Amino acid sequence: MSGQLGSGELVSGGTVAPHLRDLAELEATLERWIADRMPQARDVRITDFTYPKGAGLSHETILFDAAWTEDGAPRNRGMVIRIKPIEHTVYQDDMFVEQYELMRAVHRLGATPVAEPYWIEHDAAVVGAPFFVMEKKLGRVPVSFPPYSREGWVTELSTGQREKLWENAIRALASIQKLPVNEAGFLEPTGRFPDGFDQEWDRWDRFFAWVKEGRELPFLEDIWARLDASKPKARQPGIVWGDSRIGNVMFDADMNVAAVMDWEQPSLGGALHDLAWWTLCARLESTQQGLPRLSGMGSREDTIALWGEASGIDTADIEWYERFAAFKLSCLAVRTAELRGVNRPGMNAIDNPPVRVLAEWYGLESPKP
Repeated sequence: MSGQLGSGELVSGGTVAPHLRDLAELEATLERWIADRMPQARDVRITDFTYPKGAGLSHETILFDAAWTEDGAPRNRGMVIRIKPIEHTVYQDDMFVEQYELMRAVHRLGATPVAEPYWIEHDAAVVGAPFFVMEKKLGRVPVSFPPYSREGWVTELSTGQREKLWENAIRALASIQKLPVNEAGFLEPTGRFPDGFDQEWDRWDRFFAWVKEGRELPFLEDIWARLDASKPKARQPGIVWGDSRIGNVMFDADMNVAAVMDWEQPSLGGALHDLAWWTLCARLESTQQGLPRLSGMGSREDTIALWGEASGIDTADIEWYERFAAFKLSCLAVRTAELRGVNRPGMNAIDNPPVRVLAEWYGLESPKP
């Protein structure tokens, strides 16, 4: 078992990870494990382990390169290991296997750029938790820490380059809906929710109950009741990616999408959930922080219009989905604050950006810690 070096968060150099481990020990373990899965390979060697910068809080994700000899010729391939969180879990539901299977389905369809999943390991004894290994894509990501709209490579692009980046990202977001729902039945194997919308609602009903254990959250209780009383009639079927934001999209040098990443909380909840999450995150990572929207990056209205055109899906009632997205992010903010030791049971530390957005939308006073 690879040794854990302790729980992590934002650490030096911009690395974000739930755990940091002994990479030398992991290297030896993975060399043996990968060699077993490639019987035609000889002298498998793994090098250049690194944690991604500015992303990776919920899952431990490590990049590396593999090299071997096959049929007398040298081969090499960039790979990524994604390890199931065992402690300090951000989410309540275990969707690790479903994440892997959805990536396989999306990759097989070919409409959305995604890293090819290679193998999955269910035995926790190998590295301390189940994991899967996938293709390493090359490119750049508009990271959240620090926000891409304040500093970094996106700010250095021309307006035209940013416009291309934004448009390609929205088209990739829309392309996820090309995967037929009936090809992703593994996302709801119980059959309890013939309407995918109800599956997504149930998930967050349970998540809210989980995060409010030991504390009173009257503001969010009120928002939940308001959402429940105004559920939309427009319930377009579709796949939920789960964390649909530009910080989970990788771009090549020409601003084409190289990969859509982080499929850790998928569902059959409906197409508009991802669009709403995207528009909200775009606000939270720019204007909500007092940062101007970068030129070339489409407005909320531009995004909704382009996504609707590219997907062919009606965007009616998107405002309800955006409010639901803000509620979800508010709950996640409570959970992640707890993991960092900021929000202990008995505290009501919910003065966070998505809560302030909800207060503005509903004309309410934002709660204070």
